[in-house]
Amino acid sequence: MVEASIASSSQRVARGQVREALDRLEGLVIDGLKHGFFDYSIACEVGNGGKRHLVIRAGKSHKFTIPAEEVPH
Repeated sequence: MVEASIASSSQRVARGQVREALDRLEGLVIDGLKHGFFDYSIACEVGNGGKRHLVIRAGKSHKFTIPAEEVPH
């Protein structure tokens, strides 16, 4: 049941920086599962104009700037 909920919410978010961030996160989790262990962190801050600055730390940092209009409702 949880899988269906996750799938339906990710299908609604399929554009721009949000899609890139989700794709990167998915790839990192899959790589971590193949490796056998991992430790990641995700942080987000609101910047000027409502932009979100999303940072995924996974050995190295991946930063995404998401415009306010791309933030799902």
